[in-house]
Amino acid sequence: MAENKRILITGGSGFLGSHLCERLLSAGHDVLCVDNYFTGSKENIRHLLGQPRFELMRHDVTFPLYVEVDEIYNLACPASPIHYQHDPVQTTKTSVHGAINMLGLAKRIKAKILQASTSEVYGDPSVHPQTEDYWGNVNPIGPRACYDEGKRCAETLFFDYHRQHALRIKVARIFNTYGPRMAVNDGRVVSNFIVQALRGEDITVYGDGGQSRSFCYVDELVDGLVRLMENTPDDFTGPVNLGNPREFTILELAEKVIALLGSRSKIIHKPLPQDDPMQRKPDITLAKSALGWEPQIRLEEGLKPTVDYFRRVLGL
Repeated sequence: MAENKRILITGGSGFLGSHLCERLLSAGHDVLCVDNYFTGSKENIRHLLGQPRFELMRHDVTFPLYVEVDEIYNLACPASPIHYQHDPVQTTKTSVHGAINMLGLAKRIKAKILQASTSEVYGDPSVHPQTEDYWGNVNPIGPRACYDEGKRCAETLFFDYHRQHALRIKVARIFNTYGPRMAVNDGRVVSNFIVQALRGEDITVYGDGGQSRSFCYVDELVDGLVRLMENTPDDFTGPVNLGNPREFTILELAEKVIALLGSRSKIIHKPLPQDDPMQRKPDITLAKSALGWEPQIRLEEGLKPTVDYFRRVLGL
Protein backbone atom coordinates (compact mmCIF):
# COMPACT_ATOMS: atom_id res chain seq x y z
CA MET A 1 0.00 0.00 0.00
CA ALA A 2 1.15 3.55 -0.76
CA GLU A 3 2.63 5.64 2.05
CA ASN A 4 0.03 7.43 4.14
CA LYS A 5 0.57 11.21 4.01
CA ARG A 6 -0.94 14.20 5.74
CA ILE A 7 -2.13 16.47 2.95
CA LEU A 8 -3.42 20.04 3.13
CA ILE A 9 -5.80 21.23 0.42
CA THR A 10 -6.56 24.96 0.40
CA GLY A 11 -9.85 25.72 -1.32
CA GLY A 12 -10.76 22.14 -0.44
CA SER A 13 -14.52 22.65 -0.34
CA GLY A 14 -14.63 24.18 -3.82
CA PHE A 15 -15.51 22.44 -7.07
CA LEU A 16 -12.04 21.06 -7.82
CA GLY A 17 -10.93 20.87 -4.20
CA SER A 18 -13.78 18.65 -3.06
CA HIS A 19 -13.05 16.11 -5.81
CA LEU A 20 -9.36 16.18 -4.87
CA CYS A 21 -10.26 15.58 -1.20
CA GLU A 22 -12.23 12.49 -2.24
CA ARG A 23 -9.43 11.20 -4.43
CA LEU A 24 -6.74 11.54 -1.75
CA LEU A 25 -8.94 10.06 0.99
CA SER A 26 -9.66 7.06 -1.23
CA ALA A 27 -5.89 6.57 -1.59
CA GLY A 28 -5.61 6.28 2.23
CA HIS A 29 -4.20 9.72 3.05
CA ASP A 30 -5.15 12.09 5.89
CA VAL A 31 -6.70 15.20 4.36
CA LEU A 32 -6.94 18.65 5.95
CA CYS A 33 -9.44 20.71 3.97
CA VAL A 34 -9.06 24.47 4.44
CA ASP A 35 -11.59 26.96 3.03
CA ASN A 36 -13.18 30.31 3.89
CA TYR A 37 -16.35 29.45 1.88
CA PHE A 38 -16.17 32.56 -0.30
CA THR A 39 -16.95 30.40 -3.33
CA GLY A 40 -16.59 26.91 -1.83
CA SER A 41 -19.47 25.20 -0.08
CA LYS A 42 -19.70 22.90 2.90
CA GLU A 43 -22.27 20.94 0.88
CA ASN A 44 -19.46 19.82 -1.44
CA ILE A 45 -17.66 17.98 1.34
CA ARG A 46 -20.54 17.21 3.73
CA HIS A 47 -20.43 13.50 2.79
CA LEU A 48 -16.76 13.39 3.91
CA LEU A 49 -17.27 14.88 7.38
CA GLY A 50 -17.71 11.53 9.15
CA GLN A 51 -14.52 10.02 7.75
CA PRO A 52 -11.79 9.67 10.39
CA ARG A 53 -9.02 10.72 8.01
CA PHE A 54 -10.80 13.94 6.99
CA GLU A 55 -10.54 17.25 8.83
CA LEU A 56 -12.20 20.56 7.94
CA MET A 57 -10.88 23.99 8.95
CA ARG A 58 -12.42 27.39 8.21
CA HIS A 59 -9.53 29.69 7.32
CA ASP A 60 -8.63 32.44 4.86
CA VAL A 61 -5.23 31.84 3.21
CA THR A 62 -4.48 35.56 3.16
CA PHE A 63 -3.62 34.98 6.83
CA PRO A 64 -0.78 32.64 7.90
CA LEU A 65 -1.59 29.04 8.77
CA TYR A 66 0.38 26.89 11.21
CA VAL A 67 -0.16 23.16 10.68
CA GLU A 68 2.03 20.09 10.19
CA VAL A 69 1.57 18.27 6.86
CA ASP A 70 3.63 16.43 4.24
CA GLU A 71 2.15 17.97 1.11
CA ILE A 72 0.14 21.06 0.17
CA TYR A 73 -2.21 21.54 -2.77
CA ASN A 74 -2.85 25.29 -3.06
CA LEU A 75 -6.23 25.60 -4.81
CA ALA A 76 -7.65 28.58 -2.88
CA CYS A 77 -8.92 31.32 -5.21
CA PRO A 78 -12.24 32.18 -6.85
CA ALA A 79 -11.93 30.89 -10.41
CA SER A 80 -14.91 32.22 -12.35
CA PRO A 81 -15.15 35.81 -13.66
CA ILE A 82 -18.36 36.59 -11.73
CA HIS A 83 -16.73 35.58 -8.46
CA TYR A 84 -13.21 36.89 -8.95
CA GLN A 85 -14.47 40.26 -10.25
CA HIS A 86 -16.88 40.63 -7.31
CA ASP A 87 -14.01 41.63 -5.03
CA PRO A 88 -10.95 42.04 -7.27
CA VAL A 89 -8.65 43.30 -4.51
CA GLN A 90 -9.41 40.24 -2.40
CA THR A 91 -8.88 38.00 -5.45
CA THR A 92 -5.38 39.40 -5.95
CA LYS A 93 -4.68 39.07 -2.22
CA THR A 94 -5.84 35.44 -2.26
CA SER A 95 -3.47 34.59 -5.12
CA VAL A 96 -0.48 36.60 -3.90
CA HIS A 97 -0.72 36.67 -0.08
CA GLY A 98 -2.14 33.13 -0.19
CA ALA A 99 0.88 31.93 -2.17
CA ILE A 100 3.29 33.72 0.20
CA ASN A 101 1.63 32.17 3.24
CA MET A 102 1.47 28.66 1.83
CA LEU A 103 5.04 28.84 0.50
CA GLY A 104 6.19 30.08 3.90
CA LEU A 105 4.42 27.14 5.54
CA ALA A 106 5.93 24.68 3.06
CA LYS A 107 9.40 26.12 3.68
CA ARG A 108 9.03 25.87 7.46
CA ILE A 109 7.80 22.27 7.49
CA LYS A 110 9.76 21.13 4.40
CA ALA A 111 6.59 20.09 2.56
CA LYS A 112 6.15 19.63 -1.18
CA ILE A 113 3.66 22.15 -2.57
CA LEU A 114 1.53 22.27 -5.72
CA GLN A 115 0.11 25.49 -7.16
CA ALA A 116 -3.18 25.29 -9.04
CA SER A 117 -2.37 27.87 -11.68
CA THR A 118 -4.52 28.56 -14.71
CA SER A 119 -4.63 28.87 -18.47
CA GLU A 120 -5.55 32.50 -17.77
CA VAL A 121 -1.82 33.20 -17.36
CA TYR A 122 -1.77 33.06 -21.19
CA GLY A 123 -4.40 35.83 -21.40
CA ASP A 124 -5.89 36.30 -24.88
CA PRO A 125 -3.22 34.19 -26.56
CA SER A 126 -1.47 35.01 -29.81
CA VAL A 127 -0.11 31.43 -29.92
CA HIS A 128 -2.43 28.48 -30.59
CA PRO A 129 -2.49 25.92 -29.05
CA GLN A 130 -0.77 27.24 -25.92
CA THR A 131 2.53 25.67 -24.85
CA GLU A 132 4.14 26.13 -21.44
CA ASP A 133 6.97 28.26 -22.86
CA TYR A 134 4.52 30.91 -24.13
CA TRP A 135 4.67 34.01 -21.92
CA GLY A 136 1.11 35.16 -22.52
CA ASN A 137 -0.78 38.24 -23.66
CA VAL A 138 -2.40 39.73 -20.55
CA ASN A 139 -3.88 43.18 -19.93
CA PRO A 140 -2.40 44.08 -16.50
CA ILE A 141 -5.01 46.77 -15.75
CA GLY A 142 -8.19 45.20 -17.14
CA PRO A 143 -11.15 43.75 -15.22
CA ARG A 144 -9.73 40.21 -15.43
CA ALA A 145 -6.25 41.24 -14.26
CA CYS A 146 -6.97 40.52 -10.57
CA TYR A 147 -7.14 36.83 -11.47
CA ASP A 148 -4.76 36.65 -14.46
CA GLU A 149 -1.98 38.71 -12.89
CA GLY A 150 -2.61 37.31 -9.41
CA LYS A 151 -2.00 33.80 -10.73
CA ARG A 152 1.02 34.96 -12.75
CA CYS A 153 2.52 36.55 -9.63
CA ALA A 154 1.84 33.35 -7.66
CA GLU A 155 3.84 31.40 -10.26
CA THR A 156 6.67 33.94 -9.88
CA LEU A 157 6.67 33.41 -6.12
CA PHE A 158 6.66 29.62 -6.47
CA PHE A 159 9.67 29.62 -8.77
CA ASP A 160 11.56 32.18 -6.65
CA TYR A 161 11.00 30.06 -3.53
CA HIS A 162 12.23 27.06 -5.52
CA ARG A 163 15.39 28.86 -6.68
CA GLN A 164 16.08 30.74 -3.45
CA HIS A 165 15.09 28.13 -0.85
CA ALA A 166 15.25 24.85 -2.84
CA LEU A 167 11.55 24.35 -2.11
CA ARG A 168 9.94 21.35 -3.82
CA ILE A 169 7.25 22.89 -6.05
CA LYS A 170 4.81 21.72 -8.72
CA VAL A 171 2.87 24.14 -10.93
CA ALA A 172 -0.17 23.02 -12.95
CA ARG A 173 -1.84 25.33 -15.46
CA ILE A 174 -5.47 24.24 -15.42
CA PHE A 175 -7.68 24.75 -18.47
CA ASN A 176 -11.50 24.81 -18.48
CA THR A 177 -12.78 22.03 -16.23
CA TYR A 178 -16.38 20.96 -15.64
CA GLY A 179 -18.40 18.35 -13.76
CA PRO A 180 -20.61 17.84 -10.70
CA ARG A 181 -20.33 20.42 -7.87
CA MET A 182 -19.80 23.41 -10.13
CA ALA A 183 -21.68 26.30 -8.53
CA VAL A 184 -25.06 27.13 -10.04
CA ASN A 185 -24.24 30.84 -10.12
CA ASP A 186 -20.55 30.76 -11.03
CA GLY A 187 -21.05 32.24 -14.49
CA ARG A 188 -18.89 29.66 -16.24
CA VAL A 189 -20.07 28.63 -19.64
CA VAL A 190 -20.85 24.93 -18.95
CA SER A 191 -22.86 25.58 -15.79
CA ASN A 192 -24.54 28.64 -17.34
CA PHE A 193 -25.76 26.73 -20.38
CA ILE A 194 -26.95 23.69 -18.41
CA VAL A 195 -28.81 25.76 -15.80
CA GLN A 196 -30.44 27.97 -18.44
CA ALA A 197 -31.49 24.95 -20.53
CA LEU A 198 -32.87 23.08 -17.49
CA ARG A 199 -34.93 26.13 -16.52
CA GLY A 200 -36.18 26.58 -20.09
CA GLU A 201 -34.52 30.02 -20.31
CA ASP A 202 -32.74 31.51 -23.31
CA ILE A 203 -29.11 30.43 -23.53
CA THR A 204 -26.79 33.43 -23.41
CA VAL A 205 -23.84 33.38 -25.82
CA TYR A 206 -21.43 36.30 -25.63
CA GLY A 207 -20.21 37.59 -28.98
CA ASP A 208 -20.90 35.45 -32.05
CA GLY A 209 -20.05 32.22 -30.18
CA GLY A 210 -17.04 31.61 -32.40
CA GLN A 211 -14.57 31.85 -29.52
CA SER A 212 -13.17 28.45 -28.57
CA ARG A 213 -12.60 26.56 -25.33
CA SER A 214 -11.39 23.08 -24.37
CA PHE A 215 -13.31 21.24 -21.65
CA CYS A 216 -11.80 18.65 -19.30
CA TYR A 217 -13.93 16.46 -17.03
CA VAL A 218 -13.12 17.00 -13.35
CA ASP A 219 -12.08 13.40 -12.51
CA GLU A 220 -9.42 13.46 -15.21
CA LEU A 221 -8.13 16.88 -14.15
CA VAL A 222 -7.78 15.69 -10.54
CA ASP A 223 -5.90 12.64 -11.79
CA GLY A 224 -3.46 14.98 -13.54
CA LEU A 225 -2.89 16.99 -10.36
CA VAL A 226 -2.21 13.85 -8.31
CA ARG A 227 0.15 12.46 -10.94
CA LEU A 228 2.06 15.74 -11.02
CA MET A 229 2.45 15.73 -7.23
CA GLU A 230 3.18 12.03 -6.74
CA ASN A 231 4.69 10.57 -9.90
CA THR A 232 7.29 13.08 -10.99
CA PRO A 233 10.81 13.62 -9.63
CA ASP A 234 11.42 16.65 -7.42
CA ASP A 235 13.38 18.40 -10.17
CA PHE A 236 10.27 18.38 -12.40
CA THR A 237 8.53 21.57 -11.32
CA GLY A 238 6.34 22.30 -14.31
CA PRO A 239 4.57 24.45 -15.22
CA VAL A 240 2.56 21.82 -17.03
CA ASN A 241 -0.70 22.32 -18.92
CA LEU A 242 -3.62 20.18 -17.73
CA GLY A 243 -6.68 20.24 -19.95
CA ASN A 244 -8.48 18.48 -22.75
CA PRO A 245 -7.00 19.49 -26.11
CA ARG A 246 -10.24 18.85 -28.00
CA GLU A 247 -11.51 22.30 -28.97
CA PHE A 248 -15.11 23.50 -29.27
CA THR A 249 -16.66 26.84 -30.09
CA ILE A 250 -19.01 28.27 -27.49
CA LEU A 251 -21.85 27.94 -30.01
CA GLU A 252 -21.08 24.21 -30.43
CA LEU A 253 -21.24 23.76 -26.65
CA ALA A 254 -24.61 25.53 -26.48
CA GLU A 255 -25.98 23.29 -29.24
CA LYS A 256 -24.69 20.14 -27.52
CA VAL A 257 -26.38 21.11 -24.23
CA ILE A 258 -29.69 21.86 -25.98
CA ALA A 259 -29.54 18.53 -27.84
CA LEU A 260 -28.61 16.55 -24.71
CA LEU A 261 -31.49 18.00 -22.70
CA GLY A 262 -33.99 18.07 -25.56
CA SER A 263 -34.45 21.69 -24.52
CA ARG A 264 -36.55 24.29 -26.32
CA SER A 265 -34.24 27.08 -25.16
CA LYS A 266 -33.24 29.59 -27.80
CA ILE A 267 -29.71 30.92 -28.19
CA ILE A 268 -29.42 34.68 -27.76
CA HIS A 269 -26.29 36.80 -28.25
CA LYS A 270 -24.90 39.52 -25.97
CA PRO A 271 -21.78 41.70 -26.27
CA LEU A 272 -18.44 40.03 -25.58
CA PRO A 273 -16.92 40.98 -22.17
CA GLN A 274 -13.67 42.96 -22.18
CA ASP A 275 -10.47 40.90 -22.61
CA ASP A 276 -12.40 37.64 -23.03
CA PRO A 277 -9.94 35.22 -24.72
CA MET A 278 -10.89 34.25 -28.27
CA GLN A 279 -9.03 30.94 -28.29
CA ARG A 280 -8.11 28.52 -25.55
CA LYS A 281 -6.57 25.10 -26.24
CA PRO A 282 -3.79 23.39 -24.30
CA ASP A 283 -0.79 21.74 -25.86
CA ILE A 284 -0.44 18.74 -23.52
CA THR A 285 2.71 17.22 -25.02
CA LEU A 286 4.53 17.75 -21.72
CA ALA A 287 1.72 16.23 -19.62
CA LYS A 288 1.72 13.15 -21.87
CA SER A 289 5.48 12.62 -21.64
CA ALA A 290 6.10 13.61 -18.00
CA LEU A 291 2.88 12.37 -16.38
CA GLY A 292 1.61 9.74 -18.81
CA TRP A 293 -1.61 11.77 -18.69
CA GLU A 294 -4.11 12.36 -21.46
CA PRO A 295 -7.87 12.94 -21.06
CA GLN A 296 -10.14 10.24 -22.50
CA ILE A 297 -13.65 11.38 -21.51
CA ARG A 298 -15.49 13.00 -24.39
CA LEU A 299 -17.51 16.17 -23.76
CA GLU A 300 -20.82 14.38 -24.44
CA GLU A 301 -19.95 11.71 -21.82
CA GLY A 302 -18.93 14.20 -19.14
CA LEU A 303 -21.94 16.44 -19.68
CA LYS A 304 -24.38 13.68 -18.64
CA PRO A 305 -23.35 13.37 -14.95
CA THR A 306 -22.95 17.16 -14.86
CA VAL A 307 -26.53 17.64 -16.05
CA ASP A 308 -27.75 15.03 -13.54
CA TYR A 309 -26.01 16.95 -10.75
CA PHE A 310 -27.66 20.26 -11.70
CA ARG A 311 -31.07 18.55 -11.95
CA ARG A 312 -30.71 17.42 -8.33
CA VAL A 313 -29.43 20.78 -7.09
CA LEU A 314 -32.23 22.67 -8.84
CA GLY A 315 -34.84 20.11 -7.74
CA LEU A 316 -35.93 19.42 -11.32
